[in-house]
Amino acid sequence: MRLKPFALLICLLLPGLGLAAAEKAVYGLNEYAMLFNLGLQVPAKLDTGAKTASLSARDIKRFKREGESWVSFYLAIDDAHAHPIERPLARISKIKRRAGDYDPEEEKTYTARPVIELDVCMGQALRTIEVNLTDRSAFQYPLLIGSEALKRFSALVDPSQKYAAGKPACLPDTHIGATPNE
Repeated sequence: MRLKPFALLICLLLPGLGLAAAEKAVYGLNEYAMLFNLGLQVPAKLDTGAKTASLSARDIKRFKREGESWVSFYLAIDDAHAHPIERPLARISKIKRRAGDYDPEEEKTYTARPVIELDVCMGQALRTIEVNLTDRSAFQYPLLIGSEALKRFSALVDPSQKYAAGKPACLPDTHIGATPNE
């Protein structure tokens, strides 16, 4: 007898769950991302297990400009990026080190990385996301999009698909900086 009210409750809740899922955009394991601020399209890996997004960068240097913290870097994507990119520093992120990356003599279990804000377009959604800078040249995808950024895109990730959203097709004013509730 206890099971019947529970089953009824589940049935009543299911239509609402389907409605919430309908508001989400489905993306594949890999997507094309347009880095609006940089005028560059790159392949990205969507990783729900990573918290933050990471962009492949090299020669990363922090500096002050009119009393504000900034960062200068080169994209570590190909040889075509000969000019440094300068962006305001949003914050410093502490990224947990993997077991193989941990040096007991150093006694730090994290790596500090500079974080910038970038306007990123996937499919037809344009969002401002935080991206930490690190050299990802050893990886296949120069941009990793983690769970915090995926929330901003209201994303559902289907790992059986690749490039489900197609080529980025955002207009400059397409919900930039939107939150999942917008």
